[in-house]
Amino acid sequence: MEHLLFLVHRIPYPPNKGDKIRSYHLLKHLAQRYHVHLGTFVDDPDDWQYVDTVKALCRSTHFAALSSRSARLRSLPALASNRALSLDYYRNAGLKKWVDELLAATPASPQSPITRVLVFSSAMAQYAQDERLQRRLIDFVDIDSDKWQQYSEKKSWPMNWVYRREARCLLQYERQIADRFDVSLFVSRAEAELFRRLAPASAHKTGFFNNGVDIDYFSPAHVFDNPYPSATAADGPVMVFTGAMDYWPNIDAVQWFARDILPQIRARQGHADARFYIVGSRPAPQVLALAALPGVHVTGTVPDVRPYLAHARCAVAPLRVARGIQNKVLEAMAMQMAVLVSPQALEGIDARPGTDLVLADDAAEFADAACALLADQDQLKQLGACARRKIESSYGWDAQLAVLDQLLESRQPLNFAMNESPQCAPTH
Repeated sequence: MEHLLFLVHRIPYPPNKGDKIRSYHLLKHLAQRYHVHLGTFVDDPDDWQYVDTVKALCRSTHFAALSSRSARLRSLPALASNRALSLDYYRNAGLKKWVDELLAATPASPQSPITRVLVFSSAMAQYAQDERLQRRLIDFVDIDSDKWQQYSEKKSWPMNWVYRREARCLLQYERQIADRFDVSLFVSRAEAELFRRLAPASAHKTGFFNNGVDIDYFSPAHVFDNPYPSATAADGPVMVFTGAMDYWPNIDAVQWFARDILPQIRARQGHADARFYIVGSRPAPQVLALAALPGVHVTGTVPDVRPYLAHARCAVAPLRVARGIQNKVLEAMAMQMAVLVSPQALEGIDARPGTDLVLADDAAEFADAACALLADQDQLKQLGACARRKIESSYGWDAQLAVLDQLLESRQPLNFAMNESPQCAPTH
């Protein structure tokens, strides 16, 4: 087995949020084929307990502690330059020293030096500039610069100025990295196509692989106890949202649903008892405040989201700001659930509205669609069955990650054909 450097902005375990789900499955895939040397940050104190689990998959590791407060302060000097704040946020002397020493000492044998690197997220590319890394791939996952641009459109001054600046500076850096690296990958066809337009000089080596789902873990075959209390007749059907609840797009989504959509649903005849459960870790104060509204419940961290999916009437994903693929949608579909999504939540997912899931745009459409689902058990079952089939046929992790093997070993120039296979197989 040859050696590979894997640089990730957040410890890839546990797989309990979007980026960590993807990076964990990447690590598992790579560990079967390479001696992996992992450099990563730990930004949640609870995650230090998982260090040994991650080490078991790697040849060597370096875990750098990341305090969000200290990182934000460290980023401030970048405001006086054209440098993206994100780069200084993830700047760490210890991690840089570990990478430098790893490549200089190369614990691999002389016949198997570390010449390959896979970078996960744009900010980690700053640690992969050494010329001894002859094969460099980056999984941008999402276009972070465009995410900051979306944030700026939803915020007021001065944060909208900060976010616009970050979008501009980070895009400049993303273009530079794409130009220097051999391959740039994204989480969906739509994300890759947008980046090809934003960075046309690197379009020929820009591709994607979709997120997958552990279809055995997220399966309707499992039996779970009902986690929802139903002590009174007023405890009606549940609509559930899952996700990390300190993430601003999720916060915005549940606020919109709880304040603007759920009251319309409960005002309709026959749906006064409808409930909305917000299930996810670290709920922000804005999320906790929603529990004071009629029919809204906030669970906080739960040991397993699957019971909450299995016993809900439907899942909702009313995101208004989103990048890439929403794992919450794929996981609910894998659980054979009817899922009600916004256009932003559907982006990048190969699913047919009206067949595999339900699409709604504004608050009135969401309320109409939710009431229709709550009233029609047959439609719920049909949508759930189609959703599960779609996941089984298109979103297994093995199929999605197979593209990496060829890309990491290729020695020929790549030319991605965006209109070919879902994984954008390179043509030589």
